[in-house]
Amino acid sequence: MKNSWKSALGAAAITVLMASAGAEHSPYAGQQHAAIKALGADEQAALLAGQGMGFAKAAELNGYPGPMHVLQLADALALTAEQKRDSQALFERMRAAAQIAGASLIEEERTLDRLYASKAATREAVDAQLTRIEAVRARLRGVHLHAHLEQAALLTPAQIQRYAESRGYGPVRHGSH
Repeated sequence: MKNSWKSALGAAAITVLMASAGAEHSPYAGQQHAAIKALGADEQAALLAGQGMGFAKAAELNGYPGPMHVLQLADALALTAEQKRDSQALFERMRAAAQIAGASLIEEERTLDRLYASKAATREAVDAQLTRIEAVRARLRGVHLHAHLEQAALLTPAQIQRYAESRGYGPVRHGSH
């Protein structure tokens, strides 16, 4: 009798849990009407603005400063007029190239979304589109990573050290650039 009561209580608890789990909304709820399901509005805006979005984190955290932050820290880094000019030009080239690549990435994601929306998605079509998306993503990431390489070449080791400290990274490891 005692075991059947526990079994009944357990079954009731499982039923309640399953019913409530089914009633929960997906974190995607409300996004089904977005023009591009894989990219939120904030991500699209950042891509169109040419923002870094973490694409150059490998460079940034290994002692290769980014041009935007170098310009923001110009006084703390004691940039020369030539360094400021060259860093500004680098930043503008990087942003322009990133905006173009970002717009391309959005369009490739839009194409993937349309593939599914039209019910024309096949393994082959999806794989081909993913190849295009990742090629654009790699090009975009390269824009940001290459800008960090160029920026490091414009600075002295002491400026790179001050940059790392100003950004909260601590000392730059020997041989990191």
